[in-house]
Amino acid sequence: MPRYRLDIEYDGGPYNGFQAQEGQPTVQGAIETAIHAFSGQTVRIAAAGRTDTGVHATGQVAHVDLDKDWPAATVMNAMNAHLVREAVAVLDCVQVTDDFHARFSAVGRKYLYRILNRPGRPALDQGRVWHVKRPLNVEAMQAGANHLIGLNDFTTFRDVNCQSKSPVKTLDVARVTRVGEEVHLAFEARSFLHRQVRSMAGTLVETGLGRWTPDDVKAALDARDRTACAQVAPSDGLYLTGVVYED
Repeated sequence: MPRYRLDIEYDGGPYNGFQAQEGQPTVQGAIETAIHAFSGQTVRIAAAGRTDTGVHATGQVAHVDLDKDWPAATVMNAMNAHLVREAVAVLDCVQVTDDFHARFSAVGRKYLYRILNRPGRPALDQGRVWHVKRPLNVEAMQAGANHLIGLNDFTTFRDVNCQSKSPVKTLDVARVTRVGEEVHLAFEARSFLHRQVRSMAGTLVETGLGRWTPDDVKAALDARDRTACAQVAPSDGLYLTGVVYED
């Protein structure tokens, strides 16, 4: 049974998250419906990450096993033909070996959080950025982000319903940059806790606004207490931008 890797882009706004749910529009549901439409096969895909409601992706990865040995280009084109009314697109498709798993073979995940930092509200990017009107101090935000890098207990930045066995994660990258009218927060790690990125983003915005100091970020991390976290950033600005594999 041939296995295919799918590189996927989607706007999370119209969907109730990635994971399939009965009676709810989801990214996974849209993809599996498209696969059934061209192949006649009812499948369950596996993805590198289950993004929340409203979270977007430019570099999601999934895999699917099909009964027929289709050319990879045919799979991609057929899926996109049946996804034309969805906010989902397959960017690439390649046939892979049976030991490849979109989730368990991944050794890294990359997220971007976009903040539109200007007085005027977004028109073209409505639902795709977090609009923060007051000026943000990027240098203070980076100083706060530096405290998050490395092996840490991220209980403070973990959703209360997180199902991960341990709150201990290694954050490899926490980078804050200004790009025109936007402030970008880039995070990279092998894996993340549920809503960890949005929790860290919300805390760093408090630092950028001057309500917190960079040392307050460290104190919140050291508290290992969810109540020590600042606001959780909205889902609008969050993107899964890439998944890293050894090969």
